[in-house]
Amino acid sequence: MATALLRRIMPGNASDTDRERTAIIDIGSNSIRLVVYQGHRRLPATLFNEKVMAGLGRKLAETGAIDDEALASAKNALARFAAVVREMDANVRTVATAAVRDASNGHLLIAEAERHGLIVELLSGEQEAVAAGQGVLSAIPDADGIVGDLGGGSLELVRVVAGTITDRVSFPLGVLRIGALRADRSRKFERKVAQLIAEAGWQGRGRDLPMYLVGGSWRALARLDIALTDYSLPIIHGYALDTPTIARLGRTISHLPKQRLRAIPGLSSSRAATLGDANALLAVVMRELQSEHAIVSSYGLREGLLYGMLDSETRQLDPLIVGAREEGRLLGRFPEHGDLLNRWIAPLFANEAAEDARIRHAACLLADVGWHANPEFRAERGAEIALHGNWVGITAAERAVLAQTLFTALGGGATMMTTALPLADALALELAINWGLAIRLGQRMSAGLAGPLLRSRLAIDAKSLTLYLTADDQALYSEAAEKRHSALASAMGLKATRAMA
Repeated sequence: MATALLRRIMPGNASDTDRERTAIIDIGSNSIRLVVYQGHRRLPATLFNEKVMAGLGRKLAETGAIDDEALASAKNALARFAAVVREMDANVRTVATAAVRDASNGHLLIAEAERHGLIVELLSGEQEAVAAGQGVLSAIPDADGIVGDLGGGSLELVRVVAGTITDRVSFPLGVLRIGALRADRSRKFERKVAQLIAEAGWQGRGRDLPMYLVGGSWRALARLDIALTDYSLPIIHGYALDTPTIARLGRTISHLPKQRLRAIPGLSSSRAATLGDANALLAVVMRELQSEHAIVSSYGLREGLLYGMLDSETRQLDPLIVGAREEGRLLGRFPEHGDLLNRWIAPLFANEAAEDARIRHAACLLADVGWHANPEFRAERGAEIALHGNWVGITAAERAVLAQTLFTALGGGATMMTTALPLADALALELAINWGLAIRLGQRMSAGLAGPLLRSRLAIDAKSLTLYLTADDQALYSEAAEKRHSALASAMGLKATRAMA
């Protein structure tokens, strides 16, 4: 009976197939990248990530072909990547996009890939658009807006709503082509972009909707703004850029010294060189779409290809909960403990909004991640994982709430964290403290075991917070458990009581 209950409250657990490795080799117009994934199919973790800035599309607009230097660099990259995936025993999928698609000598690179045992899928502009849209939906399931995927050779726009992709279009506006269009510094570039969007029927399609930004050049704009504003959470996924910010960046980029750009974490020299062009395109596209704010997505084409291979049931799984459960499984002591804790403390927070309940669930799944750290730094370790972990499906404010919960649950106390205060309001952090204290009680009373959590329960009324224990489990109510019970009740303005289950 206990096993059956565990299965009901722990949906979406990893299977043996989730331990397999999947690799994607993405032959783009600017870079060639190998990413190897392993883990739950809904949100596999990145096991290996390497890119070569080959610049296949660098001279494409001028000559119609990939130049010899870029071709040689790409051939070397493909030889290495083919060798790596063989050594990793990974299932590999190789795709090529605009530069190979449009170049007169693109077939040479496809032949080279095949020589190393790689079968290249030459994606059309529409297929690129679909993959980019699916990548955003993978990370932001409730996305409702226009996905803009800026690559080296093309720009794709995709309408996403209600978990689906509707319209999509591809333009020859890759970041490696924009420089030539902007060369004379006239308004010809803006008129060209506006004309393309109007002819495709996309003018005004983003009114009252966000743009979701995909592609290294647009992500680089987020990195730049984070550095310039000293934003307290240096995570690009979910970072917001509004039209005044984009205008400010346009005025700033040309005046920034190279030394300042080199000091920005994660900003490569190749991306820095295209910041002005990427920002100029974004400003025009948002103006023509009539979208006033943008949200950066760290997920794009590669993740979209993986998402596109999933069955509908797996797609419906919450990526935050899947990711938290995997992290808890890897770093915690008791794989089932997080789901049980969530079920156990839920009656204390029955009136919560659904958005709060899922963050509480994630916190319970991660409640043990600091266990292997130095005992004096367990709380800090938990907060660090919450704030800076590779999570999706979560806002900056929710990261702060998650961090406060883990900080308190792992012994950091009931004081609000200074790192969380700039990101979330005091009421949300106060609730997080109560979650953390409740988790802390459950961990101590149960000793991390399933049985005591399944046999006991918590309940509240107007005056009391009552812990119900069976006769056989009374001995589990130690002095430490009693203290944690009292601390939780006091924080909630209640009296701690105990009763027979």
